Amino acid sequence: MVQKVDERVIGAAPAGAPDRESAALAVREMFTSIAPRYDLLNHVLSCNIDRLWWWRTARRFDSILKRPEARVLDLCCGTGDMAFALRRRAGSKAPQILGADFSHAMLQRAAKKGTGTTLRWIEADALRLPFPDGHFHLVTSAFGFRNLADYDAGLREIARVLAPGGECGILDFGEPGGLLGKLYRVYFKKVLPKIGTMISGVRGPYAYLPASVERFPAPEEMLGRMRQAGFHDVSWTPYSFGIAGLYRGVKG
Repeated sequence: MVQKVDERVIGAAPAGAPDRESAALAVREMFTSIAPRYDLLNHVLSCNIDRLWWWRTARRFDSILKRPEARVLDLCCGTGDMAFALRRRAGSKAPQILGADFSHAMLQRAAKKGTGTTLRWIEADALRLPFPDGHFHLVTSAFGFRNLADYDAGLREIARVLAPGGECGILDFGEPGGLLGKLYRVYFKKVLPKIGTMISGVRGPYAYLPASVERFPAPEEMLGRMRQAGFHDVSWTPYSFGIAGLYRGVKG
C-alpha cells in the first residue's frame, strides 16, 4: 500500500530560504563554510559511531560491491567517507566508485583523502545529475539526502540513473523514541549546536542540523515517497536505536 505523502514538505528549508533555488544555495554555502573541520566534527559529535554506520551500510550491498563491472555512485558524498567505506568493503576487486557533491570545498578534501585510490569525484547537483539513464547499479547517499531542496525530485533522479534492478541506499539521521529519544533531542538541539559552533567557528550549519532532521520525513512516509519514485522492496533499518537508519530500495 502506498503511504500518504505530506506534500507540504518539499525538501530542506534553511532559515531565510523561501524557494528551492535559494534553499540549495544556502545549503551549499553552509557546507562550504564548515568543510575545513567537517570530518573532525562528524567524529566528535557522533562519538565515532558514524564509522560503524558507514560500515554497516556498505556491508548491506556486498552482492553489488563484489562485482568488478558494477558502477557505484555515492551521492552528496561530502568528504567521501561513505565512498571509502564502499571501497574497503569491495576489497581488491573494487567496482567503479564515483563520489558526487555540489560543494567544491568538500570535494577538494575528498580528493586529497583519496589520493592513490581508484575513487573518482565529480562536482554535480543531485537534482540534475550529468549521467545517462540506467547508468549505475548502486546509488548511496550518507547524511546528504536530507539536505536536498526537493526530496521527491532527488528520489526520481536516483531512480533515473539506476539500471533496472539497481539498488538505492540512503543513510540519514532519525529521531528515536522513548527516554532515549528525549535525551537525544536535548543533546541534538542544545549541546550539539554549541559544540559544532565552537569547533567550526560557524554557527549557522549546526543550528540548521537539528531543524533539518525534524523536517525530514518519518520512515513510513519516506518509504512511501520511495515507492512513488519507482522503487520496490523498500525497507528502513534503524541504526543505534533509530538515531540513524538506512533506507533501501530496488528500482523496478
